[in-house]
Amino acid sequence: MKFYEITFSPTGGTKKAADILSQALAEQRLEIDLCDRNADFSKAALTEEDVALIAVPSYGGRVPQTAADRLGAISGKNARAILVCVYGNRAYDNTLAELLNLSRKAGFRPVAAVAALAEHSIARKVAAGRPDAEDEMQLNEMAVQIRRKLTGTDDSVPSVPGQVPEKSGLSMPGMAPDASEACVKCGLCAQQCPVGAIDPVTMNPDSKKCISCMRCISICPVGAKKLGRVITSLGGVALGALCANRKECELFL
Repeated sequence: MKFYEITFSPTGGTKKAADILSQALAEQRLEIDLCDRNADFSKAALTEEDVALIAVPSYGGRVPQTAADRLGAISGKNARAILVCVYGNRAYDNTLAELLNLSRKAGFRPVAAVAALAEHSIARKVAAGRPDAEDEMQLNEMAVQIRRKLTGTDDSVPSVPGQVPEKSGLSMPGMAPDASEACVKCGLCAQQCPVGAIDPVTMNPDSKKCISCMRCISICPVGAKKLGRVITSLGGVALGALCANRKECELFL
């Protein structure tokens, strides 16, 4: 049996939560990065004996379109799957229901699902520092219950909240971060953009290609990639009011 960690994590929060669970579930893991725009996901070679942890962020309560498309290119080969959606303390709405549907279409057998928390990708003060020590403790406790199910005879599909949308995947509106005067043209953002939306010369985005994942902001070594102040300010105020109360991780078996 091989253990796969399949993640779409532009700003790193989803990967942190996935890593906590994976490390508690398996000594070794094979990683598939759905942010890698150059990867051929159809070549992933899973088997029925394998287990995959599939983790995506919640974008507006949905699975990001890019993640949905790339997950759909993988052939699950009836491998069991642990589904993880990560959100910034607002709500994950239909994300888990959609991810469960997408994973089954790709040939996986979902046996567990987790909703976890991470710092919001746009309003960074929301859920700042999460997953934190308390989240890690909760996720490790959940891993014990998941492992128990994996080693038993129960292969039932978990019941998760939400509804499956008619069309899979959500394309976020073009909130495309521009390069400020502080940009040193290192090219890192252009190289690591999940969809190749950044001009490698100007370092500015194509707003029609940009998926508003905020990876360029999170990885810029000089902090030169920024959203407009109005968008950031209004978003922070709105989310701050909606996300005032701390949400906790949830497990569905």
